[in-house]
Amino acid sequence: MSNFLAIDTSSRYLTVLAQKGSEKKLIHLDDCAMKHSCVLMGEVQKALDAVNLKPEECDFFAAVTGPGSFTGIRIGIATAKGFAVGADKPVRAVTDFDLIAYNVNSENFYTVIDAAHGYYYVCGYRGGKITMPPAYISREEVEKLSPLFGIEDLDLKNYTRLNAGDCLERAVNGCGNADVGGLRALYVRKSQAEEGRK
Repeated sequence: MSNFLAIDTSSRYLTVLAQKGSEKKLIHLDDCAMKHSCVLMGEVQKALDAVNLKPEECDFFAAVTGPGSFTGIRIGIATAKGFAVGADKPVRAVTDFDLIAYNVNSENFYTVIDAAHGYYYVCGYRGGKITMPPAYISREEVEKLSPLFGIEDLDLKNYTRLNAGDCLERAVNGCGNADVGGLRALYVRKSQAEEGRK
């Protein structure tokens, strides 16, 4: 089994997972909005200490790369990259779509993430392959799709909510080999600042 540290700061919650062999420590804070940068390192230290894992003992470091909170995504990526550079270890990228998809037991489904203002990020799957690439679509379009799975409390038809804290381990282990330099933010749409440029 791998030794690793995984971080998810892509939404209002915070999830940190440290694994050393068969020992695991998962920390999940359900409401951490606007506090990720203040809280993250303390929770990382708690998780590492709980399994007696030092950064240099990690085989890789992982972060959830989006889509989601633009600032939150950057915090998680920067932290994982910092550990990876310091320990001279590779990184592993996990998207929010991966986080959901690796925890759904269905042949054909859609993953959905709230993008605010009546819009959603959606990705479709069939037989383990992407059938609908990541898209930024309206509520009306989302509700034509079924079944829908996500990790947030969303008022959508045909929607099932998964526990974000429980999803990280399976997604990290399912995302293949660690990839040096592979942590890049997944932005399905432009940021508000970019959209406001003339």
